[in-house]
Amino acid sequence: MIHLRQAVVVEGKYDKIRLSALVDGPILVTNGFRIFKNREQMALLRRLARQDGILILTDSDAAGFKIRNYIKSAVPDGKIYHAYIPEILGKEARKDRPSKEGTLGVEGMQLQVLAAALQKSGVLFDEGPKKDPVTRMDFYENGLSGGPDSSQKRLAVLQKLGLPRYLSAAALLEAVNALMNREEFLRLLDGLDRFRQDDV
Repeated sequence: MIHLRQAVVVEGKYDKIRLSALVDGPILVTNGFRIFKNREQMALLRRLARQDGILILTDSDAAGFKIRNYIKSAVPDGKIYHAYIPEILGKEARKDRPSKEGTLGVEGMQLQVLAAALQKSGVLFDEGPKKDPVTRMDFYENGLSGGPDSSQKRLAVLQKLGLPRYLSAAALLEAVNALMNREEFLRLLDGLDRFRQDDV
């Protein structure tokens, strides 16, 4: 398992699933060209680039490079790393036919090929213990989901973290895991609770 401090940016959910077998760290999905109109996602990527950097791993086809170049131009500050997969002819197992260019994407790459691409990217691998992630259950137990005032509590967290207020609960969970570990998150919630009590 490769431990990364940087968030890895991939195109789709199947890329994320594939990479999750190799990488311990935040993996964010652009949902293809939807990233072009997703201001909240871009705001998160800018913040992550300034914090620890982001690592872009898209397919080695025209669409993948278009997404990669868009992110690069839209994130003027911070550190961006690039990992490139080789052009290998083939078809992903779940698809009926090959891609337009006939090459495998991230989801079709062997894990050792992906590991080699990450190693060539220039990011430093963290050999420390696995990060304790924040879970959906943590959100539920702390009133950030499933409760009558959950949206207000999430809004307070979004404001504290300087994130766009339109992020969904799922997007906030992804952002929290990219920005901090579980212990830091629980401290943040504790601080918010104390602040609210002081206001009463």
